[in-house]
Amino acid sequence: MNNPSTAISAESQGSPGPFYGRAVPGRGERLIIGVAGGTGSGKTTVARKLRQSFPPNVVQLIPQDSYYRDQTHIPFEERLKTNYDHPLAFDNDLLIEHLDALMQGEAVEQPVYSFITHTRAQETRRLMPSQILVVEGILVLEDARLRERMDIKIYVQTDADVRFVRRLRRDLVERGRSVDAVIEQYLGVVRPMHMQFIEPTKRYADVIVPEGGDNVVAIDLLCSKIHSILEHPETRQPSSMPAGTGME
Repeated sequence: MNNPSTAISAESQGSPGPFYGRAVPGRGERLIIGVAGGTGSGKTTVARKLRQSFPPNVVQLIPQDSYYRDQTHIPFEERLKTNYDHPLAFDNDLLIEHLDALMQGEAVEQPVYSFITHTRAQETRRLMPSQILVVEGILVLEDARLRERMDIKIYVQTDADVRFVRRLRRDLVERGRSVDAVIEQYLGVVRPMHMQFIEPTKRYADVIVPEGGDNVVAIDLLCSKIHSILEHPETRQPSSMPAGTGME
């Protein structure tokens, strides 16, 4: 890696839309931002706040969760054993195909994944090309093919206990799982996979954001950098990221 990661650790309170009412330069330019981090780290919140910080239709969110492999050919009982935190669980070939098409200005049909049936749904979601593509997921920095397509690579870092509580709440409410099932999965799969595959991808990040979407200063700095890249495309290299308040 050519440059050390920038850790943006300042936090503050304020409105999350520094560029919402401003014209976005470089309409012919498109860029891809990767947002990674452990389960419950706040990476989705970071991605959403980046979208909210720009005018409507400028930012398209692309969750890696939508690209879990199709398992319709596998019996339901076997699907329950799926390790969703392993790199091989994702259909990155399709994700890359879709990113390349969106960068060429073409619409794509994004899969819709059901965590109730543990496979893809029959319907798809039509994604229209946007100026800024934000790819968000636990392992978006693990695949070198994805990394080389990204203009900015972000890793969201949050304490493990906070991440577990967030995952517990999400799985109970959104995915219909029991407390015992969530705990068993976390100890048997999620935590070991985080240590083996997810945490190591932090070394590929240009920017490390502690505490996710609550780090308003980090969001504002990222928006400023995105705006700068669109205005001055020659600054697209990751090494051009400005230094933050500390280094990792």
